[in-house]
Amino acid sequence: MDKSIDISLKVIFEDPFWVGVFERMEKGRLCVAKVTFGAEPKEGEVYDYLLKHYHELTFSPAVKVKERAKVENPKRKKREAQRATATQGVGTKSQQAMKLMQEQNKIERKERTKAAREAEKERKYELGREKKKQKRKGR
Repeated sequence: MDKSIDISLKVIFEDPFWVGVFERMEKGRLCVAKVTFGAEPKEGEVYDYLLKHYHELTFSPAVKVKERAKVENPKRKKREAQRATATQGVGTKSQQAMKLMQEQNKIERKERTKAAREAEKERKYELGREKKKQKRKGR
C-alpha cells in the first residue's frame, strides 16, 4: 500500500504581498493552500511558519492530476496544449484548485448571509407583533 505524500511550497510575489502556495500531492490528487506573508519572508521564517502553522492550513478540495508520460513530439505537445487551454481555461492545477476552493467559500458565505438576513427579518417581524400587542393593551 503506497502512502506517499509529496508536499511543496512555492513563495511568489503577488503585488503587493508575498504569498506562499502549499501543494500536497497524495495518490495522484492535488490539494493546495494559500498563505499571505506580507513582506518577503526569509528561509528561517518560512520554515518556522511551516513547523508552527502547518496543521492550521485549510487545503482546497482534491483535484485529480495526470502522471507525466514519456517524452513526446514537441509539435504534438503544442497542439494538445492549445486544445487543453481552449477547453479548460488558463492556469495551473494549483490555480484551478484555489479557484474551486474560492467558489466553495463563496457559496458557503452566501448561505450564511442569507440565513442571517432571514433571522433578522424574523426578529423584526416578532418585534413588530410585540409592539402591536403592547399598543392594544394600552401601554
